[in-house]
Amino acid sequence: MTDPVAEPAAPLAAHAPVKPESPLFSDFPIRPEIVESLRSVGIEHTFAIQELTLPIALAGQDLIGQARTGTGKTLGFGVPMLNRLAVPSERGAAPQALVIAPTRELAVQVAGDLTTAGKKLGAKVVTIYGGRAYEPQVEALKSGCDVVVGTPGRLLDLSQQGHLQLGNVRCLVLDEADEMLDLGFLPDIEKLMAMLPAGRQTMLFSATMPGPIVSLARQFLNQPMQIRAESDTETPATEHVEQFAYRAHAMDKVEVLARILQAEGRGLTMIFSRTKRTAQKIADELVERGFAAGAVHGDLGQGAREQALRAFRSGKVDVLVATDVAARGLDVDDVTHVINYQCPEDAMTYVHRIGRTARAGKSGVSVTLVDWDDLPKWKLICDTLDLPFHEPPETYSTSEHLYLELGIPQNTKGTLPRSERTRAGLGAEAVEDLGGKPKRAARDRQPAREAAPRSSGRARTRSRGGAAADGSAAASTSPSGDGEARRVESGEPRPSSGNRSRTRRRRTRSGAQVAPAASESGSSTGEHPAR
Repeated sequence: MTDPVAEPAAPLAAHAPVKPESPLFSDFPIRPEIVESLRSVGIEHTFAIQELTLPIALAGQDLIGQARTGTGKTLGFGVPMLNRLAVPSERGAAPQALVIAPTRELAVQVAGDLTTAGKKLGAKVVTIYGGRAYEPQVEALKSGCDVVVGTPGRLLDLSQQGHLQLGNVRCLVLDEADEMLDLGFLPDIEKLMAMLPAGRQTMLFSATMPGPIVSLARQFLNQPMQIRAESDTETPATEHVEQFAYRAHAMDKVEVLARILQAEGRGLTMIFSRTKRTAQKIADELVERGFAAGAVHGDLGQGAREQALRAFRSGKVDVLVATDVAARGLDVDDVTHVINYQCPEDAMTYVHRIGRTARAGKSGVSVTLVDWDDLPKWKLICDTLDLPFHEPPETYSTSEHLYLELGIPQNTKGTLPRSERTRAGLGAEAVEDLGGKPKRAARDRQPAREAAPRSSGRARTRSRGGAAADGSAAASTSPSGDGEARRVESGEPRPSSGNRSRTRRRRTRSGAQVAPAASESGSSTGEHPAR
């Protein structure tokens, strides 16, 4: 059963080759329906993180899983979670499992994976996140579900309103916990966890284990087993990606980028920038140069963000420009290149960026364009990750080593040839109607201001206590004043610019008119008294 709120993402992106000696999912005490669902999409063998977590999670024990992104963590917690469900559930039943993710895109991705793995089991998965209308999500919860996947803010909002009942949750998963800490979601998570039953199973997955995450685990997890799927190092490894770094000039970066995108063997590509404005600017520039590009950043509405992601996954666009927050945790098949258009802020941001390629055992290429001003920051990243790129070579769009190292044809220009513009583009992917009431335009909120023609003068009756100059109640709300309103109602012509008379302001005190001051008939500067 599919999520009525959001269409699931593409099928599980775990089709990479695995070691022949890796255990099969059928080797574990997992329901046959789940095993068959995975087999139907070509998944039979486990990855390292799944092999380690399945025995512990299937036994119902709390655990902390630590592994770099792209290693198959979703099935590591998803299969045990689905295995514990009591299905089929009754209509209107409260969820039995809850997954909390840091970003909307990751929530949709996880929900899609769980829907695929639980298809033959009949598990109903609902996705809850901001940027969409409340009504469909509330209706989906009322109709009943087995698993809820969502972001902290919307989950907390619906639970406090009474729409999301957490009393039946048997299993809780915190995915990308370190990212939720970075985004400031820790207080919301603590409130949500306080609403859950004490006897639940809790699984926490994170690429790193900073102090606050350790404290959270100690507070809410019951004697958890900690699992590492990689070597015992503080920083995740980056050897799985072929990396390049170049010192590029800001005025030449787009030219360099356009040539990199024409490298031989390039498939889907993700480009990262630090700011939302830069991300959109790059995407627009690439489209003008003939590339099929889309953008994902915080200034876009949720419908536009999902449109770009669907187009990227389906291959209608092959270049996705994103900021770090928008693309955190995204899992897309066949991303061959990651380009850091702007230097990342720190080592962990760099690791998460290049983790978008070479996922699940595949190979990939990352290219970092370093500005002169970012060299000190880049050297710190190299020191932390033990990278040999402390002095990146000065590189321009005409530099020969750029073409040789990245496999770019020698005669490549900064515009994609028309013969190679074969992708449908972002416009071929429709923007989904997310529901909800559209925001009213300013002109709709103030009809009186639009209805009355704008006056050239400022004939305005100033009053106190709501009384007009003649003592009657004020009758006009037009910003042009009661004199202009009377002119409009009576059909009097607007004074011409040549014969426009000077307007006078009538001052009142307690409803009584005051004789005009001498200054009202004197100066010709046209300035009004200060108000």
